[in-house]
Amino acid sequence: MRDLYRQYLAGCILLAVSHWAGAGTLSGLLADYQTVRVEGRSSHIIDIDNDSLLLNRKDGFYTSGMRYAYTKTLERGSEATTFGWRIGQELYTASDIKLPPSLIGPPNHPYAAWLYGGLYREVAAADGGHTRIGIDLGCLGPCAGGDWTQTTLHRILHQPLPQAWSKQVRNEAGVVLYADVAPIRWSPALHMDVTPSLSGRFGNIFTDVGAGLLVRAGQLSNLPTKSAFYGFLRTDARAIAYNATLQGGYFSSNNPHTVDPKRFVGEAEAGVVWNRGPFGARMSLVRRSNEIRELANSIGAQSYLHLQFSYTP
Repeated sequence: MRDLYRQYLAGCILLAVSHWAGAGTLSGLLADYQTVRVEGRSSHIIDIDNDSLLLNRKDGFYTSGMRYAYTKTLERGSEATTFGWRIGQELYTASDIKLPPSLIGPPNHPYAAWLYGGLYREVAAADGGHTRIGIDLGCLGPCAGGDWTQTTLHRILHQPLPQAWSKQVRNEAGVVLYADVAPIRWSPALHMDVTPSLSGRFGNIFTDVGAGLLVRAGQLSNLPTKSAFYGFLRTDARAIAYNATLQGGYFSSNNPHTVDPKRFVGEAEAGVVWNRGPFGARMSLVRRSNEIRELANSIGAQSYLHLQFSYTP
């Protein structure tokens, strides 16, 4: 089954690569990058995922994600091309961070941290289609600094301290290639659209493929520099081949605690997006289904708040 997932993912990535390459040559891609770098507008983007923002004092599972991205975007006619780089950190813990190491074991979620940085290119069209492809390089395990990040943040916020980072997964360097393709958009009504998409990741940290549907309503814009104010609902279903935050790194061994992932995972997100002038914001509630095979769905499902802030001087 893992080979089948990877075949699907390879097809998704090949479709995105064909759009990435543009002229079909490395020199054409580099020339496009130079043009966007010189003529494009700069943006600073901060993303925050956190379940504590929902006043959950247990934390648990995917408990925190933080990312910063710097991008250059150039609009040419009905199309906008973006080149960007990003850095981020994701934290995963057991269902209750107050549990001591002696009580951490299957089927509870392992402690894991993923620290990464990467590059990506995105092409967005005025008709709603987009293609994004990128690569992340990073580190899974103690080298990712999850213990220090969560402990420091909780001390500042006077929240319970995590007790079992000593049982996190082992160190492993990671590479993840990812792609997201939305070839079409439908407009069933004025100020409303529906966009299906395909996505995938391939690497020794995450390997999966997914399909999603995004419904938006309000003052819509499909180009990143245009004003917008709308609500949205996104649904996503993924087939999982490998998840190192549950299974440990693909090449690591002697992990103190790992579990098997569920092969199919769903996610729903509802929120609002606002863009005016140089400023932008996004706030949404995300509900993710259980990711652990042996864990009851009533326990493994999780919710967190997603915030995004952008500044384009």
